[in-house]
Amino acid sequence: MIRAPTALAKRQGIIFILSAPSGAGKTTLYNGLKLVHPEIKLSVSCTTRPRRGEEVNGRDYRFISEKEFEQMKAAGEFAEWAKVHGNDYGTPRKPLDHSVQTGRDILLDIDVQGARQIKKSYPQAVSIFLLPPSLKELKRRLASRGTDRREIIERRLANAQGEIGERLHYDYYVENRDVKAAVEVLSAIVRAERAKTARVIEWRLDSLLGEQVSKEHGQRSQNKRPR
Repeated sequence: MIRAPTALAKRQGIIFILSAPSGAGKTTLYNGLKLVHPEIKLSVSCTTRPRRGEEVNGRDYRFISEKEFEQMKAAGEFAEWAKVHGNDYGTPRKPLDHSVQTGRDILLDIDVQGARQIKKSYPQAVSIFLLPPSLKELKRRLASRGTDRREIIERRLANAQGEIGERLHYDYYVENRDVKAAVEVLSAIVRAERAKTARVIEWRLDSLLGEQVSKEHGQRSQNKRPR
């Protein structure tokens, strides 16, 4: 039986934050990234807003009442929470902690308010801001969804300009002009962040250093013996 090669390093899981104005294409890009990196888990946020179209409870969001949301908030169960377009959104804390501790990467689809809170609680999280090609294109995408009234679309466009101003507080930006190209940039960010030595919690270099590692380990053990 052929054994799978052992990874040279054991690392912490990475929290990836993806923010963008409504309609910029976060869901489309995540689905594209999932094809390249199926191991990345999507954090499921809680929200008090009504379910849209074909959204599935527990997959797209956890749709909960305002009372339940307030109870979870009071119990400190959210890593971040914010009111967006008149509705409450919150990211449960437990899945994030579990992902970091077990070396599993997780992606958060959250707004700029939530991103600031996550970066404060998890400084090593990686924040990415998704930019639409133009406000005109953003308006077209929002209108084509057919889920929002005209006044809601106008409010989302007004909010988008303020959200775009927050891009400088992010680690990376990605322009979503072409989905394939944008997914390639996202994938490159994932690979680069995974290769950072600062994320390594254990090196497994016996296959590279062999006897040298064993010898150094033996010398350290002898030095630690009481005299």
